[in-house]
Amino acid sequence: MASNSRQEPWLLENGNVKSLSKEMRHGRTAHNMSSSSLRKKSDLTLVSRVPYACLRQLLANLQEVILGTKLFVLFPAIPLAILADSYAFGRPWVFALSLFGLVPLAERVSFLTEQIAYYTGPTVGGLLNATCGNATELIIAILALKDRKISVVKYSLLGSVLSNLLLVLGTSLFCGGIANLSKEQKYDRRQADVNSLLLLLALLCHLLPMLFRYSGESDALNSAESALQLSRASSIVMLIAYAAYIVFQLWTHRQLFEAQEESEEDGDAVEETAVIGFWSGFTWLVGMTLIIALLSEYVVATIEDASDSWGLSVSFLSIILLPIVGNAAEHAGAVIFAFKNKLDITLGVALGSAAQIAMFVVPLCVVVAWIMGIKMDLDFNILETCSLALSIIATAFTLQDGTSHYIKGLVLLLCYIVIGACFFVSKTPFNQANIINSGIKMTTEAAFRA
Repeated sequence: MASNSRQEPWLLENGNVKSLSKEMRHGRTAHNMSSSSLRKKSDLTLVSRVPYACLRQLLANLQEVILGTKLFVLFPAIPLAILADSYAFGRPWVFALSLFGLVPLAERVSFLTEQIAYYTGPTVGGLLNATCGNATELIIAILALKDRKISVVKYSLLGSVLSNLLLVLGTSLFCGGIANLSKEQKYDRRQADVNSLLLLLALLCHLLPMLFRYSGESDALNSAESALQLSRASSIVMLIAYAAYIVFQLWTHRQLFEAQEESEEDGDAVEETAVIGFWSGFTWLVGMTLIIALLSEYVVATIEDASDSWGLSVSFLSIILLPIVGNAAEHAGAVIFAFKNKLDITLGVALGSAAQIAMFVVPLCVVVAWIMGIKMDLDFNILETCSLALSIIATAFTLQDGTSHYIKGLVLLLCYIVIGACFFVSKTPFNQANIINSGIKMTTEAAFRA
């Protein structure tokens, strides 16, 4: 009865149930596969008995979108965060509740993009996923830029890359190795090589602006201005490279990025169908994006108060806490597939997300800041840049032979713990990055006074 109710024409606006063709199924990305591990099937038996079509469709959509995830218990954090902000309950509480509210929203955005892909086809669906895959990080970064909190932008994006490369990948390889001690875990090196190459290009674009400060130039004004101009030029190059990567992933070499299908040992394959209509999915996607923007604004506005209240530096909250909580759903999915010995999906989540942030979100923020008249460069300071460099190098060495065992994951996890401890004890002032990025203006004023 439940299965029949899922095929009722009232469930979809156009009256047709859209199934997932073989081409579309092969076009699913690792992000979609990872998030699907946290979804649960909805029993629409009771909803199908509602006599009114509009109410029936609304209830069906609510059940699929809100209750169709194992993380639905975290949805109450959203209204609680809004109430806490409205009634000035406590800004650290607003920060914490907003973070918890972002967890199910990020997973639901992935679900909705997949639902829309049933109607638009795998290519447009892939482009949509490439744009919305890290929507939470992008929205937080843009809102922080609006408030001129450049340090939050840099720290949060750096933390997302570090957590994907070390925490997510490390936990996945460690848990997968322990769960599959009797099996040799293998994966396709070709996808890992492409992502590692992109990360090395991103590292080069971060290193050169930082090295301008140590190049021996005595003129601080010229050095800062040169670093800023180089950062903007490098950002454009990175965006061009990311566009080429999307063409490579979705058209010319799609087979390298095809997510592994469920085990053929499961017997009869269950045909996958869309559970909501196109316009319903689009409306829900817009609505949840707006809620993510609201909660992200709360996070940006209250992070300093949370730092003061909890005795933790803003750098630690931005680099360690924000990425862990904000991407918890995606991270959990990657670990689950590692348990199932599906490392290609795990690598697609960890490396793909890291490459997307490094090659798309970071340079896009530099360009957006340029448009807004804000001087944001790619100089993330020596401690942060060295942490990024060592993380990329450690990950590249880990993935060089196409096989995995638990000790590789353990080493990556330990690297993340050491980096986390470094930023925990670091008491870098919140406005250090802003001071560095405003050095051009200060030096210019000093030159005029002289």
